[in-house]
Amino acid sequence: MATTEFGRTVRRWRDRVPPEAAGLPAGGHRRAAGLRREELALLAGISVDYVTRLEQGRATNPSEQVVEALGRALRLNAEEREHLFRLAGLVTPGRGTVPAYIPAGVQRILDRLTGTPVAVHDAAWTLLLANPLYTALMGERHGKERNGAWRNFLGPGSRVRHTPESRRALETAVVSDLRATASRYPADPRLRRLIAELRGNSERFAELWNSGAVGHQESSRKTIDHPQVGALTLDCDVLSVAGSDLRIMVYTAEPGTEDAERLALLAVIGTQALGTAAPPQVSAGRCSGRPG
Repeated sequence: MATTEFGRTVRRWRDRVPPEAAGLPAGGHRRAAGLRREELALLAGISVDYVTRLEQGRATNPSEQVVEALGRALRLNAEEREHLFRLAGLVTPGRGTVPAYIPAGVQRILDRLTGTPVAVHDAAWTLLLANPLYTALMGERHGKERNGAWRNFLGPGSRVRHTPESRRALETAVVSDLRATASRYPADPRLRRLIAELRGNSERFAELWNSGAVGHQESSRKTIDHPQVGALTLDCDVLSVAGSDLRIMVYTAEPGTEDAERLALLAVIGTQALGTAAPPQVSAGRCSGRPG
């Protein structure tokens, strides 16, 4: 019965989220004003089939990660998020775990910066939310690839161009950052599993972790090799959200440059792709030496 009520609640809350509020095109015939199932699945980073089974009560025991992702996609406030966890038979993550809740103010930042690639990561560098232009710039990321540490040590990397020196600096900075996060959240089981997997499967990560390496890069510019518009050299800034340990990553181009023109072109290409196919999933510091 709880699972059935969970599905009904997701369905009801899906109806109240207009697609344009989530950065998605609102065109085409719609039977309801809210998100379609495929749009909710896209924003939450899960399959449409799984959303369907959850709403129909045919899927049981959604994981904490799935419930958290649905809460973000549905733009739930703190009380609604807690209610959704209860319906799933789960305890809302506590103070000892890496925060994944995105406050309404942070969500509004993404809503207003439609012409700028923006993404929100947690303290372990797991991608929580990205606007369509960020996804168009960096590509879609699913599953473990949404974590920057896993992607750079065990996965395919990213579209960011690296020299051997910048690659070494990135790896050192990622390990240093992850170690600091582990010290702040020692009870987080997902973080412990991530670090154990990285230490067990990446010799480079294990070497840096065991050596206690600390480092960061000073450069604040990244060159991204995009398959459609070519190379873009952009400024990258990371803004910390006080009290939540979230990181807002923002890419900008210098006005009047070819990079700015290519970014504007990418905004058009990305918007067209959203309308014709499955849309991509959505103290200050510098991005260099941080996962892209």
